[in-house]
Amino acid sequence: MIVLGIESSCDETAAAIVQDGTTILSSVISSQIDVHHKYGGVVPELASRMHIEAIVPVVDDAIKKANIKIKDIDAVAATRGPGLIGALLVGFSFAKSFAFARQIPFAGVNHLEAHIYSLFLMKKKPAFPFIALVVSGGHTNIYYVTSQDNFELMGQTRDDAAGEAFDKVAKMLGLGYPGGPIIEELSKTKDPKAISFPRSMLEKDSFDFSFSGLKSSVARYIHVNNISSEDEKAQIASSFQEAVIDVLSKKLINAAHYKKCKSIGIAGGVSANQTFANKLSIRAKTKNISVFSPSTELCGDNAAMIAARGFRMIQQGSLCNLDHDVFSRTKID
Repeated sequence: MIVLGIESSCDETAAAIVQDGTTILSSVISSQIDVHHKYGGVVPELASRMHIEAIVPVVDDAIKKANIKIKDIDAVAATRGPGLIGALLVGFSFAKSFAFARQIPFAGVNHLEAHIYSLFLMKKKPAFPFIALVVSGGHTNIYYVTSQDNFELMGQTRDDAAGEAFDKVAKMLGLGYPGGPIIEELSKTKDPKAISFPRSMLEKDSFDFSFSGLKSSVARYIHVNNISSEDEKAQIASSFQEAVIDVLSKKLINAAHYKKCKSIGIAGGVSANQTFANKLSIRAKTKNISVFSPSTELCGDNAAMIAARGFRMIQQGSLCNLDHDVFSRTKID
C-alpha cells in the first residue's frame, strides 16, 4: 500500500510517500524558519498562510521524487493534532479533499504517536516493550510502548516543554530562533558544569517534567550578572543544556527501571541534539539499557512518520470522515 503523508502542525509543510508503512519513497519538507526567525518564535497566522502557499508544491514534489503517479496512491494520512489549529487545518483539509476526490481511505494521525513511529522507520528498532520520549514543540512526554498501537502516557510537562525552554533561553540570550541547534553549538566550547542551574525532579517517583523554574533561574542569572559578552552567553547556554539533559536522562532511565525495559527510544526535535543523545546513551549503557533515535531528518516534524502511523490506522480501519476536525490539545472525534 502506498500512502501519501501530510504534516502541517506547526512551521513545516511536509509531504511524504511511504510504502507499506516502512519504506520511504520520498520525504519533502518546506521549512518556515527564515520567516519566523526575526520574531523569535512561530507566528501562527504567518504559519497558516505559508502552509497554504506551500502545500500543493510540496505534495507535487513528493510525488515526483517518489517516481509515482497520483493514481498510484492508495491512501492518505495527515496530522490531525495536536498543533496550531490554523496550520493543522491547511494540511488536514487538503488531505481530506485529496482522499475524497480520489475515493481512497483517509486517516487523521496523532502527531505525538507519529513521532514514536519514526523509530519504526529505522533499520535498528527498539523491541517491545520500551520507553519512548517524545520531545516535540510544546510536548515533553514519556510513554510506555507495548505494541504498535499501545502508548501508555507515564509523564508529561507541567509547564514549559524542553523545546520551549531551549527557545526561550535562546531568546533571553539574544541568540535567535530556533534555540535548540544554536544552544547545542555554543555549548560545545564550554564547561557544562560551570554554572549550577536547578534540576526539577518534582515528587518522588514522578515522571512529569517542569522546566519553568530552570528558565526563571537562567533569567535571574542573566539579570544579576549583567550578561552581555558572547563568551558569557555560551557558558550559560552550556550549563542550561546540561541541566535539561540531566533531567531528561534521569527520568528516562528511572522509567525504564520502573517498567523493566531494556530499550529507550527518543523522538521529536530535541532528539536531534547529539549531545543529549550521546550523554543519554552513555548513562543508559551503565544500566544495560540501549538507546534508539531516528535519523536527523526524521527527528523533527516530517510526513514520513505521519504516513507510517497512518498506514497502521488504515489497516485497522481507523479512518476519518469528512466531518472530522483537527484538535489543538485534546483529541476529539
